[in-house]
Amino acid sequence: MKRRAGEREKSMKKKKLLEELGKDRLPYMTPVDADFHQLWKSRYSKLIFRKSDTVPEELHQMVQEAFLTLREHDCFFQDLVRIKGKDFVTPVSRILIGNPGYTYKYLNTRLFTVPWPTVGYDIKYCSPQIHDVCKALIRLNDYLHIEAVKALQNLVETKEINDTTVIDGEQNFATSLAEKESISKDESSCCVQADNYISLKNRTSYNMTLLNYMDPLQMLYLKQEPYFGMGDMAVSWHHDENLVERSTVAVYSYSCEGSAMAESDEEILKGRDPAVWHVGLKVAWDIETPGLAMPLHQGDCYLMLDDLNMTHQHCVLAGFSPRFSSTHRVADVEFEWLRQFWFQGKRYLKCTDWWLKPIAKLEEFWRKMEIMTSLVLSEFRKEERIEEQRAKTIRCFLLVLTERQRLRKEWTARCQSEAAESLPEDRKPECHPLWTDDECNMSLPYDLEEVIADLQNLVQWVE
Repeated sequence: MKRRAGEREKSMKKKKLLEELGKDRLPYMTPVDADFHQLWKSRYSKLIFRKSDTVPEELHQMVQEAFLTLREHDCFFQDLVRIKGKDFVTPVSRILIGNPGYTYKYLNTRLFTVPWPTVGYDIKYCSPQIHDVCKALIRLNDYLHIEAVKALQNLVETKEINDTTVIDGEQNFATSLAEKESISKDESSCCVQADNYISLKNRTSYNMTLLNYMDPLQMLYLKQEPYFGMGDMAVSWHHDENLVERSTVAVYSYSCEGSAMAESDEEILKGRDPAVWHVGLKVAWDIETPGLAMPLHQGDCYLMLDDLNMTHQHCVLAGFSPRFSSTHRVADVEFEWLRQFWFQGKRYLKCTDWWLKPIAKLEEFWRKMEIMTSLVLSEFRKEERIEEQRAKTIRCFLLVLTERQRLRKEWTARCQSEAAESLPEDRKPECHPLWTDDECNMSLPYDLEEVIADLQNLVQWVE
């Protein structure tokens, strides 16, 4: 319900903003504009940019080879997402790589990490090349973590973080974390400083990267940016979802630029070069502040620090050449995994079978939950007359079953949608768990309508 309310609120805000604009377009700036750097400093100061020549050449080579290897092994997948109750296949292809057992959810679809090599975990990859890919991305992850710490340290020193209650502690511990020093535990303020240390570490310790790939020339259609007239969008305006609050997002960009693709042949009278990829930023739901369009060339990096992801929105503006990106995040751990895993089809088996055991264990727990649900229902039916307190318990249980039934219908419909049917066979969603009434090993039916109706009748005895 909260998710639907959030979607309605965003839809209303967008509609209101477009109505206020009418046929007009908001102004935006690129580096060729005289006031670009002043705008960046005053309204977008928590966007930190690193040009490719500041990144070690060895790291560039490892990461870019990793991107190409994943493409050669057909390991980038278009996701089946849900927006405003409808299913769509994303124009961008993605794969999630990170800590074993972690997931990332966006647009009502959960992705599961291909685990990178981690001490204490036995991870079998489908090929040595996939192992090398994951190893390269850990190297990039470590590098971007250190860069994020340095950037936060500088931000604290210039007093641009609003949380003044921890600003001094964060400044000290940004330095200590970057230099990999330990906290001195004999200081009188040890406990307070330790809390600040943990806060900073939690906001920069990336546990996964969402990799993206798109070739714009292979797309039949790309949405136009609606507010500023920035041109083709690969990814629409959004906040990154389901992340640790105020955590930094770090992005490494690699566009496959060739001499023919580097610059547009079109005469550019105004705005961004349509041949070059850009990241666009705007203050969320604001029509006063000009937008920002930052060009992204081969090997450039950028960081979105502190609360920038909450106060601002960003989009990705397509160029002419194919582009990869690695977007490093500190994601929350949350629920709703079982159906989400099988919704991805067999895509993960292209890299590793690591997830099969944890998901089998999770399904084992889920089956026990179904048995316990059945036992509780049996207890309800034993009483011929139901006391008021018992009726309240049943009403609470009805809410749970009704939500379970709603979600089962939703996931069944998503697996059978037109968008799902358009996917290749090995990537089509599998509706699982799913069973018929004839299967005696299940304690409850898949369709809970009759069970819900039975409980509603029981409640009516005392009303």
